[in-house]
Amino acid sequence: MTGPGINFATFSEKRGKFEVFARVDLMGSDVLVTVWGGTAHVGAVAMAVPRPSLRDPEERSATASVFTFSGHKEDAVVKAFSEELSGRLGRHVVVAAGIHWDCLEPGEISQITEACEALKKRISLELEKALEKIS
Repeated sequence: MTGPGINFATFSEKRGKFEVFARVDLMGSDVLVTVWGGTAHVGAVAMAVPRPSLRDPEERSATASVFTFSGHKEDAVVKAFSEELSGRLGRHVVVAAGIHWDCLEPGEISQITEACEALKKRISLELEKALEKIS
């Protein structure tokens, strides 16, 4: 795929009172994902590249480099999103995330984590189906 970037879609997942959003853009053959919830900002960024799996070279996996601003916890989100998408799609993937709500209880953190996981799975499936059609 060549030419300008294409806004693929915007997704959201809600658990309890917490809604997490993601915008997916196609930039040539690369994928850019922005994830936010609560007070939007940039807390961490990951860049993933596909590679053969270390366990089984016939399978594809990915390796990510992660940059996190001091005091932020989005590193786990961007690493999981970028490696999942890059490994599944065989493309370079960049993910930036900023998710923040004040004074969260442990159960509320679990709801946000569940929303992020559901969002990651949904994006992965939708993007894989769409890219198969245009490849």
